[in-house]
Parts: sequence; C-alpha cells; structure tokens
Amino acid sequence: MAGKIPRSFIDDLLARVDIVDLVDSYVPLKKSGSSYVARCPFHTEKTPSFVVTRNKQLYHCFGCDAGGNAINFLMDYSHLNFVEAVEDLADFVGVPVPRESANRAIKKDNVTEIFQVLEQVAGFYVQQLRENESAKVAIDYLKSRGLSGEIAREYQIGFAPDGWDTLLKRFNARQLIEAGLAIPKENGSVYDRFRGRVVFPIRDRRSRKGQVLGFGGRVLDDSLPKYLNSPETAVFHKGREVYGLYELLARNSKPERIVVVEGYMDVIALAQFGAACAVATLGTATSKEHLELLFRFSSEIVLCFDGDKAGREATWRAVLSAFPSLRDGRQVKIMQLPLGSDPDTFIRDRGLEEFERSVQSAQALSDYFFARVKQGLSLRNLEGQVNLAKKVTEYWGNLPNGEFQLQMEKQLRSLCNIEGLDLFENHAKLKKQIENKRLVDKQRRDDNSFTPVRVAISLLLQYPDFIEVIEQKEINWQSINLRGADLLKEVVEIILQSPNIKPSQLLEYFRDHEYEKHVKKVVNDHFLISGKEELKEEFSGAVDRLIQQGRDARFAELNANVSDLSAYELQEMLAHTKRR
Repeated sequence: MAGKIPRSFIDDLLARVDIVDLVDSYVPLKKSGSSYVARCPFHTEKTPSFVVTRNKQLYHCFGCDAGGNAINFLMDYSHLNFVEAVEDLADFVGVPVPRESANRAIKKDNVTEIFQVLEQVAGFYVQQLRENESAKVAIDYLKSRGLSGEIAREYQIGFAPDGWDTLLKRFNARQLIEAGLAIPKENGSVYDRFRGRVVFPIRDRRSRKGQVLGFGGRVLDDSLPKYLNSPETAVFHKGREVYGLYELLARNSKPERIVVVEGYMDVIALAQFGAACAVATLGTATSKEHLELLFRFSSEIVLCFDGDKAGREATWRAVLSAFPSLRDGRQVKIMQLPLGSDPDTFIRDRGLEEFERSVQSAQALSDYFFARVKQGLSLRNLEGQVNLAKKVTEYWGNLPNGEFQLQMEKQLRSLCNIEGLDLFENHAKLKKQIENKRLVDKQRRDDNSFTPVRVAISLLLQYPDFIEVIEQKEINWQSINLRGADLLKEVVEIILQSPNIKPSQLLEYFRDHEYEKHVKKVVNDHFLISGKEELKEEFSGAVDRLIQQGRDARFAELNANVSDLSAYELQEMLAHTKRR
C-alpha cells in the first residue's frame, strides 16, 4: 500500500517545476509584461483574465478567482485529488514519487534498487523465452498470433517459468518484494508473482532507454486470472500508465492520433502489421487520467475496443470519462468493430489499409454519444424530445466550457427541434448569477478596504522575503487580537523556519488546513501589481498599522480597568500614552 508523500519531496517538486511551462502544456500562454496570460480554462470568457507569474510560481484568474500553485492547477484542470496531482507533476518533471510507510521511508536509493532489479528481471525473462525448454508453449503461442522475433525484441517480450522460486533463487527477496515481483506470505515465506506466463514489460515513457516500471503477464492455459499485472510500487502506478506508449513514442514522438485498445496483444499485433499507433490500459477502465496523459502527445484519440458486449460497455464508460478532457483542439473518436472481432483479428483479416481507413473515418464522439442516449426514444413527439434533453443534460456538468459544449448543445437543440427548454433557461440564469457574483467580488477587491492584517498576509504569501520587515519591528503578538492575526502569525513562523521558501511552497503548507480557504482567497490580492519596492512599503505600512491597532486595543483594555491595574500595568499604560 502506498504511503504518505514526504513534505520535503513536495517542496523540492514545487521548486523544480516551472508553472509557466506546466500551464502552457495545457493552456497556450502569451507573454504580457512580466507575466503570461490566456483565456481561463475554468470558465468561458472572450478576453484573457487568466494570469501566470514565473517569479511567484502562482496562477490566478480575475474572472472566476481560480488560483494557486502548480499542484492546484493540476487538481482543478484535470479533476485530480492531491496525491494524483503530485504524481502527475512528478511525471511532468520526470522524477519518481517517494513514499513513507509506518515502518520506514522508501528512499531514493531504494527506488534505484527497484529499477535495477526490474531491468535485470526483464532481461532474465527474455533469456528464459529464448533458452528455457519449458518456454516452447510460449513461443508456439506467440507464433500462433503471428508475431515475429523482431517485434518480440522491440517490446522485450519474455517468459516467466512455472516455478514458485525461479526469481528468488537469483535475486534479493526484499528487492523483489519492493519491485512487486515477489509476494510475502503471513508465515514469512516468499514466492514469485509471475509463473508460467508470457511476460510484457511496462516501460517508462519518460526514460530514454525505456526503464521497466512493472510487468503484465498472460497465462498459456485456462488458469485464472488470465492477465496479471504488477501491483502498486514506489515506481509503478497502474492507473497512471498505459502499455505501449514508450514504444509508440520511440517510433513517432508526435503521433497524429493514438488508438486505445484493450489488451497487450492488440498493441503488439497492430505494430507487427504496421500500425504502431496503439496503447492499452493495464487491466483497468480507460479513465480521465489515461486520456489526459495521451492528450499530451496527440490531439486525437481513437477508442477501438473489442466488438462484444463488454467492449461496447467499456467504450461507453470511456466516452463518459473523456468528457472533462474535451477542451478546444482535442477530439475523441470511436471505432466500433464488428461483433466478435478485436483489433488483432481485424487487422489480420482485413489488412493495414482497411484498418487505417477505419481509424481515419472513426465516429465523432458527439455522434456516438447522441446515438447511444436516444436509443429507445421517439423524437417525433415532445415527450421523447424532453426525455432526450433530460438524459443528455445529466452529463452536462462534466463538459468543459468551450466550442465542444456549444456544439453538443446545438446538436441537442437540432434533435429536439425546440428552442425554449427550461433546462437551458435555468442554465443561463445560473451563468448570469455567477457573472454577477464575479462582478461583486471584483468590486470588493478594488475598493481598497482591506484590513492591515489581510494586506500583510497577502503580501507575505506572495513575497516571503518581506519577513525582513517584520524582523526589524517590535510586534507584541499577544496584544493583537484582530481577526486573521493567528493566520499571519503562522505564516510568519513558517517563513522564519524556512527562510528561502517560495510562494508556491508556502501555499502548500495550508492545504487541508483550517485556514486553507482564507489563504486561497487573500493570496490573490495584489496579484498583478508590479513594483516590489512599492509593495514592500505598503507591507511595512500595514504592519505598522497592525502594531498600532494592537497597541490601541491594549490601551483600551487597560483604560477600561484602570482602577484595578497593577503597578506594571500602570507603567504599560503610561508607555502606551506616550506613544499615542
């Protein structure tokens, strides 16, 4: 089971990433002064209000108030949870994510060991396919699928002999367990995970040499499970990888399209017959995370699953998973195979040219979607049209704002032949309410009525080096009982403990914190104001006002109880009087 991600790694990751490069890979940015701008990916707008700053490593939209660091962006844009966003960010910069367990932390040295044993075992499996007498059944199986020795070498196909300790006799047991290649039992014994299977290495798309992350194995008889994958390890996360992507990119780093199929053998068979454009998920449903990964390398994805009931249901689930990823410039198509066919048999029976023609003429996602949802409905009457509209708009919330959503709405109106559905009127009202709220929030930001505490917190979050101003002043924190003072004090303490902390790292300290919402809100104040020295003066002035407000509050407290003051408190009150 994966452990906690160390705080030190998150800090290092945020220090390593350039948020401009990250955001630009999802939303094309244009330079504007010292910042970068784009139309916001989180709401529809005609003019850019989405701003990314390199010096702060933060982003902010002045239209919808979205904002944060690189982790926040991935969470909001790709609808990821925190751990998934950290893993995706680590993928982006090409580093593995370490984990901490209750017993011990998995250190970088352990990760290196895991990669080494995976490479060695991959080579051993290849050797076994060539030399082990019991591998004949595996070779016969691969030949029956029409695979050549050349394609087997390219994909490093191997064979795991049918023994409980084949690997354990040759490799370190602890390393095998950490790499997911051996399974410990409650009685303390250990046995090989892959036995009597054709083995397919899953390789790291980020590595030039295609480091092995894990394995998939297929049985050669009727045993169950038919397919077996490596478990989650420090280097392998099944839900975030696809099979064959390394090999595909090695042939073509910028593919025109990527075809998603169901199995390892489909990927290899297509490559064998000249269609090296396919990848497969690792025994899991095609998810939004898979699609976001593939959209990094191509703007067109074609779903080509088996032509049976299970394949058709898998296609529908994948289409629904694709909705959040369908921003402008991306498209998903569906290639439905004949009943009883799969990509492997299709290309064998009909050839490469017919396969490529079918891929190029694959059905648009919108056409597939409407064909599916209108099944069983009569659109000749009003009731059928309204029922269709209701079924379609159940999925509306998963569609990102943009041209695709507009075209889907247009197609629905055309099918229903109705202009005035309440569903759309209510949707328009909601959009109007949201826009009104944005205007109110913007007006409140512009009215210069922020308290000194809020100004101090906002500027310190964006410019942690302003801490030197506070270090030069005498602040009696106990006398400051103003709203937000506890948060300001906590920000100050974090910066004092980590003097070189960056804004993006500082923001991360407040994730899942009681003040998280407030921090996200105030960090966007002064976001685009230039002139750091002027802001430093404003910060200093805010701190001075804060100190004075604390003194005034303390003076009022002493003055209200003047008859009961101790000698020390009387001296304190006299000192306050002189300052005033």
